[in-house]
Amino acid sequence: MPPTLASLVHHSALKLTVRAGEERLATPVRWAHASELADPVPYMEGGELLLITALKLDAEDPEAMRRYVRRLGQAGVAGLGFAVGVHYATIPEALVDAAAEEGLPLLEVPRRTPFLAISKAVSAAISAEQYQAVTAGFAAQRDLTKQALSGGPAGLLAALAGQVDGWAALYDATGAVVASAPEWAARRAARLTPEVERLHARTPPASLVVGGEADRVELHTLGASRRPRAALAVGTGAPLGTAERYAVHSAIALLTLTTERSRSLHEAEQRVGAAVLRMLLAGEPEHARTAAGSLYGDLLDAPYRLIIAEAASATAARAHADGRTAPHGGATSPNAAPHAVPSPADAPRPVTGSAPSRRRCGRGAPAGPLAELAEHVEAAAARAGEALLVVPDGERLVLLTADGGAAARACVGYAAALDQARTTGQAPAGRTDEPVMGLSAPAGPIAAATAYRQAEQALSVARRRGRALVEHEEVATGSVVQLLSDDAVRAFADGLLRALREHDATGRGDLVASLRAWLSRHGQWDAAAAELGVHRHTLRYRMRRVEEILGRSLDDPDVRMELWLALKATSGTE
Repeated sequence: MPPTLASLVHHSALKLTVRAGEERLATPVRWAHASELADPVPYMEGGELLLITALKLDAEDPEAMRRYVRRLGQAGVAGLGFAVGVHYATIPEALVDAAAEEGLPLLEVPRRTPFLAISKAVSAAISAEQYQAVTAGFAAQRDLTKQALSGGPAGLLAALAGQVDGWAALYDATGAVVASAPEWAARRAARLTPEVERLHARTPPASLVVGGEADRVELHTLGASRRPRAALAVGTGAPLGTAERYAVHSAIALLTLTTERSRSLHEAEQRVGAAVLRMLLAGEPEHARTAAGSLYGDLLDAPYRLIIAEAASATAARAHADGRTAPHGGATSPNAAPHAVPSPADAPRPVTGSAPSRRRCGRGAPAGPLAELAEHVEAAAARAGEALLVVPDGERLVLLTADGGAAARACVGYAAALDQARTTGQAPAGRTDEPVMGLSAPAGPIAAATAYRQAEQALSVARRRGRALVEHEEVATGSVVQLLSDDAVRAFADGLLRALREHDATGRGDLVASLRAWLSRHGQWDAAAAELGVHRHTLRYRMRRVEEILGRSLDDPDVRMELWLALKATSGTE
C-alpha cells in the first residue's frame, strides 16, 4: 500500500494534527512538496501533500482562501500541510473553514517538525511499498514458473488469476480461447475475440485495455516473431498494482517461452517432418513410422487426407514461366510436372496439440495468406489435440491431416469463407493472393503418393473453377467443358477454327454453324440439315469445304473430337 494521509498522521515522529477533511485521510500520497507560490497548481501533478507556511498568502481572507483551496482540490492535491509558528501562530480560521467546505484534508505541522522530515517519511513509505511490490513480484515469478513447469499453461493461468485477484485466459493465433482460469472466465474471454483479432493485426509486442474500472481487461500478444502466436487476457476489478504488474509480465515471458520453441529443436522437427513425408510418398510407410516415432501420434496409421495449398500469384508465375496464362489467379496444365517434395531444410514441424499454436520458421516457411491458413488449421488441430503434419514448400503448403478431423474441417471452412467473401464482394481490400487448395480422398499409409496426385489434380481444378478448394471427389463430377476455360485451350481452339471463321466472314457460307450442327447430330445428314434449314446436299458440300480448308478428314474420330471441343471452348466468345 502507498502512504496515505492517515499513515502520516499516525507517524509518531511527525506529530501532525488533522484540522479539516478527516473523512478523506485514506487518500494516497504520491509525494510531499513545499511551495509558497500563490498558485502552485501549474507545477503539481495530483496526489501531492502540499506543504506551506502562507508566506505569500492572505490566509485570513475567507474569499481568497476559498479560491485557493478550491483550485487545489480541482488539481487533485491529496492534502494541505500548514506549518504553524512561522508566519502564523495557528492556522487561520479562514483557511480551516475553506478546507472543511471543500473537503480537502488540512494538517497542522508543528514548529519543531521540518518539511524535510515529512518529505523523508513519504519517500521512505513509497520506497518500502515499491520494495514490497518487487519482492512480491519475484515471489509471484517463482510461483508462476513452478506452475508452468508442473501444470503447463493451464496451471500458470490459475496461478496468475490468484496473483491478480481476477481471471486470465489464453488465446491461440486465430483468437479462440484455449485455456482459462477460473473456468467461468472462458465465457467472458470468448466475448473479447474481436478485440484479440484487432490486437493480432498490430506489430508485436502489443497490448490493449478494454472495459471499465470495475471490469478491466488487459490483452497482450505472445511470441517473438512478426506475427503473434497467441494472446493473454487478464481481467481485474481495478487497475493493476506494481506487484500485479510484475506477475503479468512474468506470465507473458513464461507463456512466450511455451509457445516459442528453441530454433535448434524446431529445425530438427522440420527435418523429421520432411523426411516422413518423403518416405510416405516413396511408398515406405514403415520407415516413415520409425522416423516419426511418437511425434505424430496415430496420424500415419489412420486414414488421412493430403492437402496442397498454393498462393494465386505462385500459380500465375508458374503458368507464365511455362508460356501460358492462367485464369482465376493461375490455372496450369493438367500435364504439368508435380511439385517437388520439400527438402529437409524446408521441412515442417509437427503440431501435437500440446500447445495453443506452434511457430514455423525456416527457408520454406510460408508467408502472407498461406501463413494465415497454416495458423488457422494448426490452431484447430491444437484445440482438438490432433496431430498434423505441415510441410512449407516455398510458395506451397502441404498438409497431412486426419480424415474427418478438426484440422480438415478447419481447412474446408477457411476455403468456404474465402469463396463467400469473393462472391459477396466482401474480400479485404488488397488481398488478391488468397490460397487455392486441393484436397485428396481419404488414403492409408501405403497410398500417400496417390493422395498427393489427387490433391494436385483437385488443386488444378480449383484454379480453373475459380474456387478456394476442390476435393478430389468433385474432380470427376460436373461437365468436362468446365475444364476448357484455360487460356491455352481457347488459344488452340481459336487457331483450329480461324480459317473457317475467315471463310464465313466473306459471306461464302456458314461453315462453323454447319460443322457444329453436323457434329451435334452425330454426323446424321438429314437431322443436321433440318436443323440448319438447308438441303442435305448443301450440308455435304459444306463439310467437304471444311475438310479442304482444314486439310483434315472428318472421318477421323480424333479430328471430330478436337473440332467439337474447340467449338465448345469458344462457344462463349461467338
